[in-house]
Amino acid sequence: MDSIKAKFDLTGKVAVITGASKGIGEAIAFGLAEHGAKVVLSSRKQEAVEEVATEFRTKGFDVLPVAAHAGSVADLENLVQKTMNAYGRIDIVVNNAAANPVFGPLTKCGEDAFNKIMEVNVKGPFELGKLIHPIMKKQGGGAIINISSVGGISPEPGLGIYSVSKSALIMLTKTMAEEWGKDNIRANAICPGLIKTKFSQAIWDNEKHLGYMLGSVPLGRIGSPEEVASLALFLASDAGAYCTGGVYTVDGGHTI
Repeated sequence: MDSIKAKFDLTGKVAVITGASKGIGEAIAFGLAEHGAKVVLSSRKQEAVEEVATEFRTKGFDVLPVAAHAGSVADLENLVQKTMNAYGRIDIVVNNAAANPVFGPLTKCGEDAFNKIMEVNVKGPFELGKLIHPIMKKQGGGAIINISSVGGISPEPGLGIYSVSKSALIMLTKTMAEEWGKDNIRANAICPGLIKTKFSQAIWDNEKHLGYMLGSVPLGRIGSPEEVASLALFLASDAGAYCTGGVYTVDGGHTI
């Protein structure tokens, strides 16, 4: 029997993670680096990814911080070019960057907010996918992980267009998996539930809101970024080599 432990080894692999300066993105970057990957940390602000890179280097990780707005094609092109210049390959891409500038009913979401949400949450992964596809195809394969949300499976109160965007990201993931499987490029979506990050702080920092939310979570607790990162590691590595087009929840049972 082949070693299962060895399948999680990412030595020699290069991973690009957007939204990597904090929360889920930072945890995924750490997990992949911890298992041997060279990690490209990307976020809107260079100082933010530089700070994470400095911390990672104290652990002996090989990292490259590159600022990029996930909704800007020019920024994504620069991100890919700098990665290729530094490492010569891209094996794993994690689309984690997300935007949600509005909370409330659909009627309160203006055009600017709608466009920003779609630009970052859907257009970004779409454009980055097109950029890395020929690179992965030439290499003989790769893994794409799109961070969606339980809101992409069932609409979350006050997060209407955000939920719409995350649902679109799930379908984009399935389409990538179907079209690019012949190139040995795998695409999977992770749908976190309530995770303790700055992005969701308005919920878990409010006892009343947190209590309400946990009422629909069988495990009865909030999740951690590391619990999302563990699944990302599986999907990025050879341990998940037969998984593509999948939609995986990390939500304590919220979507049951």
